[in-house]
Amino acid sequence: MTGAYSGSVPFAYSSGPKNARLAIVGDAWGQQDALVGQPFQGTAGQELSNLLSETGIARRDCFLTNVFPLQPMAGKIENLCGKKAEVGADYPFYPFSQGKYILPEYLCEVARLHEELAVVRPNLILALGNAPAWALLGRGSISSIRGTTTVTEEGWKILPTFSPRHILQSWEARPILLQDLAKAKREMEFPEIRRPQRTVLVYPTLAEIEAYCLADHHILSVDIETARRQMTSIGFAATRSHAIVIPFLTDEAIPQSYWQSTAEEVQALRLVKTLLERPIPKLFQNGLYDLQYLLALGIRPAAVAHDTMLLHHSMFPELRKGLGFLGSIYTDEGSWKLLNKKTDSTKREA
Repeated sequence: MTGAYSGSVPFAYSSGPKNARLAIVGDAWGQQDALVGQPFQGTAGQELSNLLSETGIARRDCFLTNVFPLQPMAGKIENLCGKKAEVGADYPFYPFSQGKYILPEYLCEVARLHEELAVVRPNLILALGNAPAWALLGRGSISSIRGTTTVTEEGWKILPTFSPRHILQSWEARPILLQDLAKAKREMEFPEIRRPQRTVLVYPTLAEIEAYCLADHHILSVDIETARRQMTSIGFAATRSHAIVIPFLTDEAIPQSYWQSTAEEVQALRLVKTLLERPIPKLFQNGLYDLQYLLALGIRPAAVAHDTMLLHHSMFPELRKGLGFLGSIYTDEGSWKLLNKKTDSTKREA
């Protein structure tokens, strides 16, 4: 079976309606797919049907396709790859994984996939695994980007997640894929990304910090950032839409104080101490880590009432507990670690 694309039969390697709201893209054909000539026909395809059914998504309403309508040797996409020297210096794609590049003879399938999706124009594209993430987003590290919707240059809304083949090998990932499919069910109803407007003050003045620390708050979310065993900044959020970040050290190669004088830095730290020691219920994420730094500074937070990591772990002890993972499960936000290129902020003038 070759990967050649026949323009006269544009949907020869896909199935489902050509006006579907949800398109599901897999990596490559398995043995049963090759026999039937359609995607997701084998054991992994049956598991996908089960997952969709559990989530309330009808498979018959989805457009199904693969990046590579061919069966790689041993079922591994890596067997379609070569080294940098084999693909040449003018290779137009990102590496599939470290040191591995999809060979040029298979790159036509990426163009074929884009042509298919341009015709279907779904509200959401579900990228199942590393190969679809690589072909649509230029990144193949599915574990680090799954669960977050992204809009591509073509205007496609992509939700990357694990493939059903991965679930059959790592059953503990099945609840995560179910959560992502529940998100897909919501996101397939509209083509745009809908996220709440949030305002974060990242370079505050002392007057702005004082106003925030002395204001009335019903609950306070707290998170600190550290480097070289020092607290570099601390963030507070009293509502879902407004937050403040109080910096103490810059993120330069040789960190320096954000504040122009020792007196200003001491005053900022005193205001933080005042806020944390007020009897306002506090919400942390892995608060034991944060508290060791705060206690070392002589700050004893009062009313430490909640910890999102511990609450999540008590409900789902088998799942990961990191803040990035929790964000991908419980919110529709993009990964904040990827937002730095899109943040509109102005640093306080010296």
